[in-house]
Amino acid sequence: AGEIYEGHREKMENWARKMRAMPHEEFEITAFDGLKLHAKFYEYAPGAPIELMFHGYRGSAERDLSGGIERCFRVRRSALIVDQRCSGGSGGQVITFGINEYKDCLKWVEFAVDHFGADSKLILTGMSMGAATVMMTAGDPLPSNVVGVLADCGYSNQKDIICKSIREMYLPPKLMYPFVKLGARLFGRFDLEELTAVDSVRNCKVPVLFFHGADDDYVPSYMSQKNYDACQSWKKLVFIPGAGHGLSFPVDQDRYVAEMNAFFHGEND
Repeated sequence: AGEIYEGHREKMENWARKMRAMPHEEFEITAFDGLKLHAKFYEYAPGAPIELMFHGYRGSAERDLSGGIERCFRVRRSALIVDQRCSGGSGGQVITFGINEYKDCLKWVEFAVDHFGADSKLILTGMSMGAATVMMTAGDPLPSNVVGVLADCGYSNQKDIICKSIREMYLPPKLMYPFVKLGARLFGRFDLEELTAVDSVRNCKVPVLFFHGADDDYVPSYMSQKNYDACQSWKKLVFIPGAGHGLSFPVDQDRYVAEMNAFFHGEND
């Protein structure tokens, strides 16, 4: 829902219909806490690099990532689209803003290396909370199979994005945020500040391509700027004019693909 998506609804629905009709494999793994996690694999070609793709907060793989399959195939990659915990075919009742999701991402990396082979090349891709998830993952020691990260419209840390939402409800963040943090601890059994994207990318060893819609009013584009500034690895930040939240690829598909090809083939600065 939302006015910014209306102009793109038809092509997004077409991507979803096309995705449903495409041949694919389905996989299930077990998370660190026993949850069942689900993903679908769409192969571009045998041996092609594989993007492990993670959707956003309260999203789903089909809704957020069906266009990602289209984009993967345009850059000659296969796609493993993951239902994050609490979504689609995956279990769970608590979304943790990347805290537990990044641990799930590590399990998917382990699965991909085991299943697709020791010589497989993996790119961690995420949108919104999925972008925060893969950035948190990138701060951990990773197998050499992981050759890059794509972070699209990710927030820099959980506290800032939650406080922004609190302000938009005309409530005082300084007063309300401690109760949100306490609720996460008591009812979700996780610490909202255990890990952040902006801190994690300081330890990242692989190339990171950041995208953000210049007109994003949900996750402000300055958050990607913070992540970019903190990142110590090879990196590039691309702002897409006229794009709202999660709409960088739908708004300018050709530039998105061109920037990806240039970056991951070593043609950028």
